[in-house]
Amino acid sequence: MKKVSLKFKTVIISDVHLGTRDCRIDEVNYFLKHTHSDRLILNGDIIDGWSLSRRGGWNKQHTRFIRLVLKKLEKKDTEVIYLRGNHDDILNRFLPLEFDQLHIVNEFIHSTPMGDYLVVHGDGFDSITTNHKWVAMLGDVGYQSLLRVNRFYNKYRSWRGKPYYSLSKQVKAKVKSAVSFVDKFEDKLRDLARSKKCRGIICGHIHTAANKQIEDIHYLNSGDWVESLTALVEYPDGSFEILDFGEFQRRLEAKARRKAEEKAEQKNSAQDIGPLEEDPSWEKDTEPANFTASA
Repeated sequence: MKKVSLKFKTVIISDVHLGTRDCRIDEVNYFLKHTHSDRLILNGDIIDGWSLSRRGGWNKQHTRFIRLVLKKLEKKDTEVIYLRGNHDDILNRFLPLEFDQLHIVNEFIHSTPMGDYLVVHGDGFDSITTNHKWVAMLGDVGYQSLLRVNRFYNKYRSWRGKPYYSLSKQVKAKVKSAVSFVDKFEDKLRDLARSKKCRGIICGHIHTAANKQIEDIHYLNSGDWVESLTALVEYPDGSFEILDFGEFQRRLEAKARRKAEEKAEQKNSAQDIGPLEEDPSWEKDTEPANFTASA
């Protein structure tokens, strides 16, 4: 599997939350290692400064994520766009920053064959995050507590042979105020894209992957790498797809099998042909007997 990767024009991920225990670091590192793209967009909350300031959970695998991104910059000639989120808002003090092919910005216009897309993390359209940061940080503590309960619950489910279950997703789906918040969030981002005369908008922040049309605006959300394990990928024709980790694994394994089968077929073909027998009538640069060079 080491030499197999999936190629895209652009890969967009957000809300990795490096520095937290619930960051699905093994999966996101595997995804980065086995994808190649001309452009990688890290759309906010990649590093969780809020958690690191409290206690955090940084480990060697989190450092490896940084190394994988730097390797793409250095050896794969990948352009990396890093947009600050609310959990890594300390970057506000320094933006914008550019280091060769690495750009750290607040917002970005991503051009495609289908038109321009505005890329923002999205926290600016969350009134609690913007106007009441202490409430947002308190909510983050509650969210991480819910994830902690979820972690133990899913260990029990795994022991019972049952698939992963997200408590927080169920809360978002069932609680009316949470559903209303997501709807308002999407509408605000639609209006922002219109004001910038863009065809669509690409965001993160709410940990809910989406690829849909909201009236005249194409709304895209790359999800997260805490529970959803989703990325947004762009193809050369300008089309986008939400790619979850399970589907990514299936495609990668299928490509590895195809490559192995092709290699086996080539080997068998070479064995079937065998070495060519020497033919004395075959002579290098031999010309026909009646050949006459023109004057």
